[in-house]
Amino acid sequence: MNTSNTIELEKTEKSNSDQTISTGAHCRFCHTPLRHTFVDLGMSPLCESYLRADQLNAMEPFYPLNVKVCEKCYLVQLDQYVSTEHIFTEYAYFSSFSDSWLKHASNYVDMVSERFGLGSKSLAVELASNDGYLLQYFVKKGVPVLGVEPAVNVAKVAEEKGVTTLVKFFGCQTAREMMGSGQGADLVIGNNVLAQVPDLNDFVGGIQIVLKPEGVATLEFPHLTRLMEENQYDTIYHEHFSYFSLITVEKIFAAHGLVLFDVDEIPTHGGSIRIYLRHKEDSSKPVKPSVVNLRQRELAAGLDRMETYATFAEQVIDSKHKLLELLIRLRREGKRIAGYGAPGKGNTLLNYCGIRQDFLEFTVDRNPYKHGRFLPGTHIPIYPVEQIRQGRPEYILILPWNLKDEIVPQLAYAREWGAKFIVPIPTARILD
Repeated sequence: MNTSNTIELEKTEKSNSDQTISTGAHCRFCHTPLRHTFVDLGMSPLCESYLRADQLNAMEPFYPLNVKVCEKCYLVQLDQYVSTEHIFTEYAYFSSFSDSWLKHASNYVDMVSERFGLGSKSLAVELASNDGYLLQYFVKKGVPVLGVEPAVNVAKVAEEKGVTTLVKFFGCQTAREMMGSGQGADLVIGNNVLAQVPDLNDFVGGIQIVLKPEGVATLEFPHLTRLMEENQYDTIYHEHFSYFSLITVEKIFAAHGLVLFDVDEIPTHGGSIRIYLRHKEDSSKPVKPSVVNLRQRELAAGLDRMETYATFAEQVIDSKHKLLELLIRLRREGKRIAGYGAPGKGNTLLNYCGIRQDFLEFTVDRNPYKHGRFLPGTHIPIYPVEQIRQGRPEYILILPWNLKDEIVPQLAYAREWGAKFIVPIPTARILD
């Protein structure tokens, strides 16, 4: 064997082993052995690993999407196969490319500033602050901010918006360093980050450390009940390690001395909840009826019984079959189909359903970072949105289906040539 080739092979094997992790079949919160499958979506690549043209013929790593549920705390979870540094040090997701998400962030800043009296002497800290999409609105109000964001390329964009950003992963150690620098938080924000944390206890423990005695933490994440009710299996991917109900998330934060005192049900990401947390010693914020009501509804829905989780897999298979039946029928009729968007959830859906260029000619995205690249696994090319007008497809499959009300008006011009829109979740349908 050629010596230089042997050396290169050893380097490659070492590099792959450095990136790959398997935490073992135990609950990441309570460490109970995981024996029950929630849903198995087969093998899939990392959903944000968009490919350059020169990578298309290289070996592409696929990892299991076999989701388990803990029989003790009912945390729905995916094993960790790749290090967080490998996933998040350079990230392709930029929050500011969604107009409706920016509006959501702006409304939140107005609400929380008024409710908790935030001002020039407060400090608002956002964990996984991305490109400054939210903290920029605090800056405009004169409220001091600090973002904590591990992705260097994304943090740079935030800094350009005037959002001071600490480029680190958050956990107990980072929280202690922040406290040592006088950066205790009056408000801690975590939007769609809790699911992306492999070490839940370290992350939640960090919030307990960095939050001032009378401070408030708010976290938003997709609600497990909505995922189950509406077949939102495409929100499952390797970057999302956990999927939360209220009854489970209450247990996790209570174990670290934090009380969940209020909850909002919000429409983002197909149906999410925003929880409000305080230190257990802080008696100034009593638990609201909203928490009791949602907890009772989850218990009535059977989220404290293992048999409730056993039916989800069949729902997913049925949803997959209906989408494929629709696409096969349209293609046999000679119809041309393109995609809109290149979100992580779209890559789970396309890979699980086996949808490649034989169904979708291309997809488009507003994020310039993705232009000229290819979707992981399926290798569908990604173009700027203008390609819709140039290609004139007869059907457009909306991959970020949770943003359909924003996307359809943006593409109203496609009706000039009679184009129609397809939404894949909860069941494939053509929009009227």
